[in-house]
Amino acid sequence: MSSRLYEITSRLPADNADIAKSIIDLAGSNRIFLFYGEMGAGKTTLIKSLCKALGSDDNITSPTFSIVNEYAGPNKIYHFDFYRLKNQTEALDIGCEEYFYSGNYCFIEWPEKIPDQLPEHFVKIRISVSADGSRAIALEKF
Repeated sequence: MSSRLYEITSRLPADNADIAKSIIDLAGSNRIFLFYGEMGAGKTTLIKSLCKALGSDDNITSPTFSIVNEYAGPNKIYHFDFYRLKNQTEALDIGCEEYFYSGNYCFIEWPEKIPDQLPEHFVKIRISVSADGSRAIALEKF
């Protein structure tokens, strides 16, 4: 069961600091975040702001080739990009379940590539680009 938590129109990245703080507050104790959106929609840009809001000073980059990046802060943060996966087994090979159930923050780009591996509880973030270049960001908590 899901509930719509939040919907906003944004001019990424200008609004990101406030949006990131709101997303973290709305998520409560949930630390798994699934990011949906077309290539270039702003998923990684928003994740950078979330990491900063969580206290990480690391250089946040898309883990397109490494599949997962780890960032330091008061809490560990794991950032996944499953775009290049050929099948779900590749996610299991890197130990995705250990990351997902570690209690640390996990930001997952292209989760549609691993539907059978996703935890039961998560925050779904869908970013879509409007004709004027603004972003519509919708959150659902599962």
